[in-house]
Amino acid sequence: MHFTLRQLQIFLAAADHENITRAAQSLAMSQSAASSALKELEQQFDIQLFDRVGKRLQLNELGRLMRPRAEALLARAAELEAALARHADAGPIKVGATMSIGNYLAVGIMAGYMARYPDAKVELAVANTESIVAKVANFELDLGLIEGEFQHPELEVIPWRDDELVVFSAPSHPLAQQPALADTDLLAVKWILREHGSGTRQTFDRAMHDLLPNMHLLLELQHTEAIKRAVEAGLGVGCISRITLEVAFARRTLVPLNVPGRDLRRRFYFILHKQKYRSAGIDHWLRLCREMTPADKLIDDPRCAR
Repeated sequence: MHFTLRQLQIFLAAADHENITRAAQSLAMSQSAASSALKELEQQFDIQLFDRVGKRLQLNELGRLMRPRAEALLARAAELEAALARHADAGPIKVGATMSIGNYLAVGIMAGYMARYPDAKVELAVANTESIVAKVANFELDLGLIEGEFQHPELEVIPWRDDELVVFSAPSHPLAQQPALADTDLLAVKWILREHGSGTRQTFDRAMHDLLPNMHLLLELQHTEAIKRAVEAGLGVGCISRITLEVAFARRTLVPLNVPGRDLRRRFYFILHKQKYRSAGIDHWLRLCREMTPADKLIDDPRCAR
């Protein structure tokens, strides 16, 4: 073999940091050693993996082609190393989740995963759909749990479970006493919504597309809890996932509003990079997600049972 796993680690670190000094620091080695190893890798095959602009390293076309293959090879090596060293079948995993999923579902799944595989480290990143998609596409996360309909040529999108948004208000709001809301009601109220780029906002905009240009959007917030607090304070009406509102509805601090004729149903999805090696840890996470989902919400997909 004419290359080493260490050379591939340095190549990927340089791709991530776009700077050989920062790449060396991330691997706890000297800049000169990292630079020499990267240079040797290129010279061995008479190739160039980066365009060098000053101190910046930018992946060229060949480098971008090699990156997912190097990621997959190192992931396989890491899994083998973990199995040999700890006799564990699940290694470290980096999971991304959108706001509703991350704050109301993923933490419980993470706790179950770590209880089942105590030697496996889990990192959880919570952001909106747009951000999680970008991180999975860039190999910064092993997989993502998203609530938006998203197509990406490099990502595999697997349906996970059903969900729905709910229009809601404070109990004291005038609309809380109405059995159903008409379009005129939807146009008259002030709305407190998630920001553009979120899966929740995507579903809301689709459901209200014909009214959207004339709706009064008072606030656009990144956090579900902030929306709930603003609606509780009487600032307006909101629309977020039912799973985020169950406790508030039970306590009657917030109440659901009936909006007939508006389809607020949606799905949650798993996303994985098509060229990323699917480790045992990823398979175990997908399986646990499905085990912890109510049967009436679960979407059967054979790709989760690989």
